[in-house]
Amino acid sequence: MTHSDGVCPPPGRVGEEAMSATEFDASFTADLPRLRRRLLALTGDPHEADDLLQETYLRLARRARERGLTRQRHPYAYTCAVALNLLRDSWARPSRRERATDRLPEAGWDGGLGSYEASATALALLRTLSEKEAAAVILVDLEGLSHDTAGERLGAHRGTVQRNRMRGLAKMRAVLGH
Repeated sequence: MTHSDGVCPPPGRVGEEAMSATEFDASFTADLPRLRRRLLALTGDPHEADDLLQETYLRLARRARERGLTRQRHPYAYTCAVALNLLRDSWARPSRRERATDRLPEAGWDGGLGSYEASATALALLRTLSEKEAAAVILVDLEGLSHDTAGERLGAHRGTVQRNRMRGLAKMRAVLGH
């Protein structure tokens, strides 16, 4: 069907009145459980499905309030099409998707400078210790060995390893305190 000027009217607008925001809310609420099940089947994640459902509602509600949505013959199909387009957009641009996490973002990579500085500081601190103290600190604190195992490796008694380690740590704390 064309107008007298030969131009086709926009689809769905001929002879159809706009849906009010209240009517839209009622229609969307009626389709909500069915739409959620479909989105859950597509995403496999209930949180992602709920987010997509909310985004679909917000997009359509904004249209209904700003310029009015035309009454649809198949409102569920129309709502599904909008939701699927939003899902496709999130797949096409994954960087736009929000990701929930319980971890803080990692600090930016500094080119290894931080690691180098930490190693240099640790080596400088170990150089302030005697050979026995440094060996005890390295084996117990850095390699995670028990005092008994460290004693076996060093050929010393467990108590000697523990005493050397405690002296070494005390010296290191004193150097760091200055």
